Amino acid sequence: MKEEKIQELQLLEQNMTHLQIQKQKFETQQVEVDSALSELGNTNEAFRIIGNVMVKVDIPRLQKELDEKKEMLAIRVKTLENQEEKLKEKAVNLQKDLLSDMKSK
Repeated sequence: MKEEKIQELQLLEQNMTHLQIQKQKFETQQVEVDSALSELGNTNEAFRIIGNVMVKVDIPRLQKELDEKKEMLAIRVKTLENQEEKLKEKAVNLQKDLLSDMKSK
């Protein structure tokens, strides 16, 4: 029983690490989108790279797409934060159980 709890705790820690990596990727994308939106405000024309070709795009349309992407990324980050919080809580409770098991024996 004790070994199972230890394995479960290790699995929870691995899952938390994975979530933190995912969250960091999305946060990096958020910074990139913010930077792109900031630059769009300072220019009269914008381009998008499609394959090996650079194509001129409509600034308001691109701004709308970036705003939508920013919103989607914020939702993903928030979701990952919630999952991370639940895993932390579960890990803390499991650690408490393990410590109480060790003290009682």
